Amino acid sequence: MTAADLKSEVSAALVERLTALADDELVLGHRNAEWTGHAPILEEDIAIANVAQDEIGHAVLWYGLVQELTGQDPDRLAFFRGANEYRSSALVELPRGDWAFTMLRQYLFDTYEAELLPRLMRSAYTPVSEVAAKVNREELFHLRHSALWVERLAFGTEESKSRLQSALNELWPLVPQLLAPLEGDALLAADGIYPDPAELAAAVLGRLRTELNRLELTLPALPAPPAAGARSDRGEGHLAALLAEMQSVARADPAAESW
Repeated sequence: MTAADLKSEVSAALVERLTALADDELVLGHRNAEWTGHAPILEEDIAIANVAQDEIGHAVLWYGLVQELTGQDPDRLAFFRGANEYRSSALVELPRGDWAFTMLRQYLFDTYEAELLPRLMRSAYTPVSEVAAKVNREELFHLRHSALWVERLAFGTEESKSRLQSALNELWPLVPQLLAPLEGDALLAADGIYPDPAELAAAVLGRLRTELNRLELTLPALPAPPAAGARSDRGEGHLAALLAEMQSVARADPAAESW
């Protein structure tokens, strides 16, 4: 299936979903980049910078598919939209926190992608399946890295376990919003472009519960699943503050071009 095969309502739903995928990657990449020069050891300073670069690169790929469908420039999408126009999840928007918070957030997101990307690789829309295959190769390494750190923290010291549990208490209730469907996802699922949101959510939550219970962590109660399209509810002002910094150079001279 190509862009020419998409009905207008399906194309609009796909643009919304691709934008959300890209926004999550971009915002998480920026949060991870905030650790550059501040990670606990030099090796991890390099590692988290590489992860951040990968996430931002994945955002570029998803924004590129939006550009193919709409003509919108990826740089304009990244640097000239306000917080109310972003479709990122609250999970990736929160400030970086401590190292346990960062590694657990990365692990939760990596596990979500470990279930999402293989499904997207089977997408009926060829450009999505091709990008998912490229992204998946790098995300497998991200998951190995974050999973190793979460295990180290869980079975390390009393303090590391306490910090990890505190991070889980804050992040776990945000997972349902990450998994919540957008309003057009049902159309995409019907055409085989995007996985069934309920099936995906069950797979992600099942996998996470198994692993986090193995690490002897206490899972807080999950809130009721949010309504479709809940990502557009900005709530906290974390994203606006992040964008003010991330977009400052581009907005200072909107006509500037890179050389």
